[in-house]
Amino acid sequence: MTLPNDKHYRLALRGVVKRFGTFCANDAVDVSVAEGSVHAILGENGAGKSTLMNIIYGLYQPDAGTILVRGREAGIASPRHALALGIGMVHQHFKQVDTMTVVENIVIGLPGSGFLDLQRHRARIVELAAELGFEIDPDEPVWRLPVGMQQRVEILKLLYRNADLLILDEPTSVLTPSEVGPFFALLRRLKESGRTIILITHKFDEVLSMSDDITVMRTGKVVATMRTADTDARELARLMVGRDITSELTKSPANPGRTMLRISDLTVMGERGLAAVDGLSLEVRQGEILGLAGVDGNGQKELAEAIGGVCAIAGGSIEIDGTDMRGFGPAARKNRLRMGFVPEDRQRMGLDLDSSVALNMVLRSFRSRPFSRAGWMNFAAIDSHAKDLARRYDVRMRGIAQAVRDLSGGNQQKIILAREIEDEPDVLVVSQPTKGLDIGAIEFVQKTLLAQRERGCAILYISTELEDLLQVADRVAVISKGRVVGNIARGEATSQRLGLMMAGVAQ
Repeated sequence: MTLPNDKHYRLALRGVVKRFGTFCANDAVDVSVAEGSVHAILGENGAGKSTLMNIIYGLYQPDAGTILVRGREAGIASPRHALALGIGMVHQHFKQVDTMTVVENIVIGLPGSGFLDLQRHRARIVELAAELGFEIDPDEPVWRLPVGMQQRVEILKLLYRNADLLILDEPTSVLTPSEVGPFFALLRRLKESGRTIILITHKFDEVLSMSDDITVMRTGKVVATMRTADTDARELARLMVGRDITSELTKSPANPGRTMLRISDLTVMGERGLAAVDGLSLEVRQGEILGLAGVDGNGQKELAEAIGGVCAIAGGSIEIDGTDMRGFGPAARKNRLRMGFVPEDRQRMGLDLDSSVALNMVLRSFRSRPFSRAGWMNFAAIDSHAKDLARRYDVRMRGIAQAVRDLSGGNQQKIILAREIEDEPDVLVVSQPTKGLDIGAIEFVQKTLLAQRERGCAILYISTELEDLLQVADRVAVISKGRVVGNIARGEATSQRLGLMMAGVAQ
């Protein structure tokens, strides 16, 4: 079937519905994507954006509605079928074989890929990369590449299969700030070459700078579609969350008490036997939030993991309320020393992705009462606990039995926060807590942390997002090359001054 009004669109969705049991992830969704444009799909974590894209890519089948490709109805049965229609998707978490080279990852799955002329493919891959404005070594194993280049390998893989409509799902959530600019330049070249791009994101600056059209989703429905030139960040924020979002948090002055977390001359080894944390010292007191700012890769990850008990220390000490933490594992640090830990990599270190929401809510306490009795898990107590936390922390899900890997990043983060905060820790270490979150989820995380500060918790807030960090921190320390290179009172801290310190220009 051909619908005349949709002929000029590269892709059109009409009344698309997707249900998971009684939960409606997409509710009568209409989207029209013009040929050769960048069309942004904007929404909160859990708004239904990724589900919709998985339908377009053939990973899910709609329960109702129509998909039209260049005006012609197309039931997309699988990703292979989508690629045959010129539709490719780059997921948030890349589909790569780390030990394989760039060329092997790009050609894997091609017809006859077991007997391909790799030399010919190498030359074509280098040529295609050059057309897009970058160089790549086709014989480099992908695990050695920075994340930004791994992402380009995913894009090359799709272009190599003649995809001309690219779905990019939260593409900057995995990138460092320095990688975002080159990525946007790549998107512009793709558009200039005639490709169509669907950009799934929750970041207003990306939408406003890169897109031609915007569709805003909320709770599975389309609430607005507009030309990018006709809107602004304030309107987008209101449409996305259904209410006005204030840019400034209201918080009372800090009233710090005694030192609860003391780190003295700490050394933690990183890759290749080099010190990732090199003689670092800092203190965090009761009732305050110490923000730790720094360019990614300067020892923040190793510092957080050493405090959390998942990384060995080579020298120095870490104390909670005067107790040396050496000899205490992660569980003992939570249960006996009353420390909460929100790791940077929520998927690899913070969650068991294949387990349910309910089990993840008690991941660090399932051996304790009331969740365990005589060595047996008390599932009634676990389920009741999970439902209560999900309600209070606004975790959006189909139900507590749902696997955590199927939740959005923002809802995964809420589960970790709920689990770590519920026991009211004396010390809380949070690493990159707002990375990849939408504006509503960021506001929720910040208010949650401020509430913990008000009751007297000592919080170490590690982040590369300076604006978010400055919203909540009472003091700011700057880390560079594994050491604290300066401390600034909140009233004297600016993004410009911190940026200079992070770059090693100013103390």
